[in-house]
Amino acid sequence: MANPPPLHSGGPSSVAPSAPAPPEKDESMATAEQLLLDLCIPELREETLKLLSQEIVSIYGSVARATLTQAQSNHVCNALALLQCVASHPDTKMPFINAQIPLYLYPFLSTAYKAKEYEFLRLTSLGVIGALVKVDDHEVIAYLLSSQIIPLCLLTMDMGSEISKTVATFIVQKIMLDDTGLMYVCTTRECFLAVSNVLAQMLDALVEQPSPRLLKHIIRCYLRLTDNPSARDALRTCLPTVLTDGTFNDLLETQKDQTTRLWLHQMLHNIAMASSGRGGSHGPHADLNRIMGR
Repeated sequence: MANPPPLHSGGPSSVAPSAPAPPEKDESMATAEQLLLDLCIPELREETLKLLSQEIVSIYGSVARATLTQAQSNHVCNALALLQCVASHPDTKMPFINAQIPLYLYPFLSTAYKAKEYEFLRLTSLGVIGALVKVDDHEVIAYLLSSQIIPLCLLTMDMGSEISKTVATFIVQKIMLDDTGLMYVCTTRECFLAVSNVLAQMLDALVEQPSPRLLKHIIRCYLRLTDNPSARDALRTCLPTVLTDGTFNDLLETQKDQTTRLWLHQMLHNIAMASSGRGGSHGPHADLNRIMGR
């Protein structure tokens, strides 16, 4: 990771301590609006990104020492929200990556603290990464894989809140939909098990605390894994029972989520085909109607 730019006193957080509360709020809003406008001007973009990066770097110490305050978290989340605008725009996405800006967010994704101050940072950082992967782009996926985003997403999928787990799983899903991403996950036994184990743990938790959005992304991840022969073969023995015994039928029916039902059906069909191809005693559609509640 490149060394972050040095801090200076001229960043957007420089507000006179004696300023009364209403003007300070107005000034902060005006500063954020001006920074957003500056991001749209090519000649000002580099300096603006430097200022936003300084805002982020300024709380690394507090994050590491577990002394982060809600005010600090909110302040940096505002800066991250502006970075999300850059990450989502087609004209600025690749310069954003080439400047290694995503690496500034990784310290917030590598913490295991569950306090809301850290969760806000975690979720907003994931929002920036999610903006990068929302539109399929092989260059973006290649960069994120090289920067080791998968382990950071798995950490959030393991211990984050429901919404941060959902965004992290969406990111992993989008990465795996790229052929390079699927190969990355399925090339080694260790990486495949790391992903499949976290997916299975989340499914177990959903039995007690259902989340249709999270379930949708988990099932899509499993379906994509069945596109890889090695992973498909492994899932014949390690697929969670809750996906094969109709546990989530009522949830999917209540949500009228036909897309997720079809994904689940296709995933089970793909695994059944693999079993049949290895001389299994049952046909490829065996028990699928029962599993899908039909």
